[in-house]
Parts: sequence; structure tokens; C-alpha cells
Amino acid sequence: MAAEVPLWTPTQDQIDAAPLTAFMKAAAVKAGVAFSSYSELHRWSVEDREGFWSLVWDFSGIVGDKGTNGGERVLVDGDRMPGASFLPDATLNFAENLLKKTGAGEAIVFRGEDKVERRLSWNELRALTSRLQQLFLSLKVKKGDRIAAMMPNMPETVAAMLAAASIGAVWSSCSPDFGEQGVLDRFGQIEPVVFIAPDGYWYNGKAIEVADKIAAVAAKLGTVRKVLVVDYLGTSSDVADIIDKAVALEEALSPFAVKPVTFERLPFAHPLYILFSSGTTGIPKCIVHSAGGTLIQHVKEHRLHAGLTDGDRFFYFTTCGWMMWNWLVSGLASGATLLLYDGSPFYPNGNVLFDFADAEKMTFFGTSAKFIDSVRKAALKPIRTHDLSSVRAISSTGSPLSPEDFRFVYDGIKKDVHLASVSGGTDIVSCFVLGVPTQPVWTGEIQGPGLGLAVDVWDDDGKPISQQKGELVCTKAFPSMPIGFWNDPEGKKYQAAYFERFDNVWCHGDFAEWTVHGGMIIHGRSDATLNPGGVRIGTAEIYNQVEQMPEILEALCIGQDFDNDVRVVLFVRLAADVKLDDDLEKRIRSKIRSGASPRHVPAKIVAVTDIPRTKSGKITELAVRDVVHGRAIKNKEALANPEALELFRNLPQLAE
Repeated sequence: MAAEVPLWTPTQDQIDAAPLTAFMKAAAVKAGVAFSSYSELHRWSVEDREGFWSLVWDFSGIVGDKGTNGGERVLVDGDRMPGASFLPDATLNFAENLLKKTGAGEAIVFRGEDKVERRLSWNELRALTSRLQQLFLSLKVKKGDRIAAMMPNMPETVAAMLAAASIGAVWSSCSPDFGEQGVLDRFGQIEPVVFIAPDGYWYNGKAIEVADKIAAVAAKLGTVRKVLVVDYLGTSSDVADIIDKAVALEEALSPFAVKPVTFERLPFAHPLYILFSSGTTGIPKCIVHSAGGTLIQHVKEHRLHAGLTDGDRFFYFTTCGWMMWNWLVSGLASGATLLLYDGSPFYPNGNVLFDFADAEKMTFFGTSAKFIDSVRKAALKPIRTHDLSSVRAISSTGSPLSPEDFRFVYDGIKKDVHLASVSGGTDIVSCFVLGVPTQPVWTGEIQGPGLGLAVDVWDDDGKPISQQKGELVCTKAFPSMPIGFWNDPEGKKYQAAYFERFDNVWCHGDFAEWTVHGGMIIHGRSDATLNPGGVRIGTAEIYNQVEQMPEILEALCIGQDFDNDVRVVLFVRLAADVKLDDDLEKRIRSKIRSGASPRHVPAKIVAVTDIPRTKSGKITELAVRDVVHGRAIKNKEALANPEALELFRNLPQLAE
């Protein structure tokens, strides 16, 4: 139930200063009608997609050519999904838009877990990009070729992506903690010509060497012409010496002096990124995103929904294997300084990211729902220990942010802050629902749908519903839809992934609900939705209750096929020295019954010592469900801790 009063309401000064307010005025001029609310602006943005996206291009200062003589085509076949084409006559270069700012001001501030700190000015970032571009061209990289990186979130990764995009090559990345097979399952499908990797990385206080993994992966990527080893541990030359076709990056760059970067302007729909589905239910899908669609969607989200302006200090805790890295890097297009962090967010303790925010005067603090929950459960109170006066917005994603954690942000981190819970995905490299800086924040609710996105919630019969749980859909095409999937020439995998449920409508696979405030609650993945007695229940509703209990560190819930029905099984990871006895089980059930409903109460509660997660930190309900039912797990390499799956196999508690 929503709180009677919002957790935060923007002041008039904050509303006036928001770029969204200026955009609304510009939109009113274009539409010839005044907008009195965000919902009215949103309605126009989906009813007149041509007018809206053309205005986003102009308002955001996108560098490129929209079309011919001002009569550009903005949307062709707009009623087809897939099949719609945005700005088909436009040309641009993604890297040119991210590097349009120059000067001695900071473009990137990098902090590593080993306490290394580096700063790159805009001119230095451009210089590094220039030398990398020349290196790629010397390796005969051409537009459409793939460059694959297994890299930490560090400046060289950003510059290498920009250099790839500058010549029209396609960039794909993952983090160096992926196992050998996990890397091959991804990059082996896309046949890269250059493979970039570090000599190692830091995590949880340890230097992790990856030379053997690089060698094994490179040996099986037959299309790779050169392996570039980036120095982080100080051993790049030694690592390169033992790997075929490898060279330390600094050595490879040594012949190239800095000169102006050249940017090839390419069609709006030219491929930019290949991202991968989590892969927990099979080999990862290779999702191809366009340069123009990614750029225009990101600048819209950054400027209008995140309130990003030139000179902001922009941070998101992410690895290079998560779409939030791609989203973060686009902040350069708005003139923001990127604050990059690589390592564990809890080493040496849970204050490390708040230390970074304090020291660097961070203005936008992005992280995962799991991190916020962990900070709360560790009894940390950054509101008392850190100067976060510069932080204007805190953003959360990765999984639904519980009502308890909504309240904790204001009680334990900062009182006057725009809390933007966001949800979208790798599939669209962006968000369907997200923050609205001119609107109040209500407990447990994402503020609203993204501008230009015809987001809705439908029941099983394809009818719109409000204040009821249903499928999250998008009923009209939008620019950041994938171009398609790699090696899917007839589009069958792409069609099956999003359009089989409802014809010509994007069905995202989230179980969602519109609120009375016009916001949204995400109840979890619809394919992990519980169906006891045929009633659909979102797993997040259960987590929101049990994870308020200090005895429970985290939980995972599945539906188990049992006795011709589905029963709810709740797995709990307990705090130190806590036992799952009859009293605790009773209190868990009582908490769920009173806080959610009797239908949410689990039939079985089982204590486990670990819960499996993907590399990006999401719990893997589907993989656990498969283990419990004795089905094979097709891609353990997608998991950060695959050994945890064995904790769920052949449990006697679930046999009765």
C-alpha cells in the first residue's frame, strides 16, 4: 500500500532547474498546446513520436545530419514492431557525440579497489581514443567488424569503445570475472577481430590474475587478429609474452602519435553494440543495438529523466558485463564527468562508494537495489558519516527496490534526494519506466513511463489494466529496440523473444502494476511468477516482506510443481548465528501473510548458505527452479557463484 504522503517532493526551484521543464516548454511550442503535467507530456510523446524524437535530437544537441533540407523522415512503418524505422535518412557517429566536449576539465575519474586513482581530461580521453583508433585501423579493422573486450570498468575500456565506434566497428564487452566458457559462449558467437583483456583485476582485496583464461579464450577465438593486454596489475608485458598474437597495449600504441580523431558518420541504424542476455536458461542471445537508437534513447533518459547537465559528476556502479556500463558511458554526450569504480562495493567495507561520492562531489549516484539493501542490513548510515550534499539523485536498478529500502534511502543515506528506481533491460539497453525529477517519489513505486515509450500493463487477454498485476508491454515501436539478434537472419529468435505473446506488441517478461499515482511497481520476472492454485504472484512481493526481518539476509522464491499444483517454496539465507527453527518459520509466515496475503505464504521454507546470482548480481530464480525439478542447467557460466546451485539439489524437505 502506498504511503499517505510522498517520500520526497521536488521544490519549485528544483522543478524550474530540471532540463525536463525546459523540454516541456519546447514541446508545448512544437505541439501548439501547453502541458500541465508529466502525464500529458508523455501522452503527446507517444501520440506524436515523429515530433517527439525530432525534438529530442534538437534539444540534446545531437551531432549529425537528421535528413535532407529539413524535411527528414523521422519514422517509417511506425505501426510495425519489429519493422519500424526511425530517422532512416539520418547519419551520425556515436563516438563523435560522446567526444564533442574538449578542454582540460575532467572527462573520467577512475578509482580502483586497490586505491589506484586516475583522472583524464576531455583532451586526454580524446588523445587516447585517437591512438586506439589508429591502432585499430592498422589492424585492418573496418566498419561492421567486432571488437570484444573482457575488461574492468576503467578508462581504457571507455576509450577503446569510442575508438571502435569512431570507425563503425561493433563493440561487445563482458567483465573479467566471467569464466572461460562464459566468455566463449558470448564472444565465440560474434567472431571478433580484436580481443582486449587486462593482465588482471582486483576484487575483495585480492589481485586476480587472468593470463591462463586469456590464453584459453584467445586460442578458441579463431577470427582474432590481435590480443591487446591492458596493464592493471603491472604485468601486461609478461602476460602478452605467453599468449599467441598478444601484445601489451602500451607497446601496441607506441608507434602512434596523437592526431585529430576522424569520425565516420553512418546510418542511424548502424550497429554499435552487441549485448548478451544473462544466459541462465541457455546460450546467451546476442542482442544487436544501433548507434542512433542507443544514443537518442540515452540522451533522452540522461537529460530528461536523470536531469543530467554539463559538468555533472555521473556514477553508476556496474561492470562491463552489464548494460548499465553502456548507459553510464553515454553520459559523456551530456558533458558529464564519468566516475568509474572497479572492484567490490563492500571492500574494505560498505562505505567505499560513499567515500567516492563524498570525495568527488558526485551529483548522480547509481547502484543496484541489492547494494542499497546490503547497506541497510549492515546498519550503515551514510547520512551521518559522509558529506553527500552534492548528490542530487540516487538511482537503483537490477531488481525491484523494496518499500523498506525506499524508506532507508531517505532515512539512512540522504533526505533531500531524487530517488529514481528504474527498470528496463539489456534487451533495450535502456529503461521502460524510470525517474521523473519533477514528480514526487512514493514508497515502492517507480515514478513513471519513459517519454516516447507506449508502456502499459495488460492482462492475459491483452486488455489494459490498472492497479492490477499483469504483463509489462510496449505497444508502439521505439528507437532503442534491437536491430535484431546476431546470426538470426530471418528474425525468428527475435520474434520469439518479445512478440509471440501479443502480436505486434513488445512483451517484456516483467510482472508489473500501475499505481494510483501513475507510477509502476515491478513484481519480478513474469516467467518466474508463481502460480499456486492458478493465481499469479510476484516473487518481489514476498522478498519485500521477509527481507525486512533482521534474521534474513536475503531470500529466493520459486514455484515447485507438486501434487498436480504449484506450491511456493522460500529459500532464506540467514544472518550469523540464526537458526531456522519453528518460531522463526512461524514469524516468517506471519510476516508474509499480513504484509502480502495468505496466498503468498510459502508451503516450504528452507535455509541455505548461499543464493546463486548472475554476474550482474541478479538472483537466478529460474536456474534454482530447474535444479529443484531435476532439469539440466544449460549455462552455469552466466553465474557468479554456480557452486551455490548444488545447495538446492535433491533437498529432502522438498520431496514431501
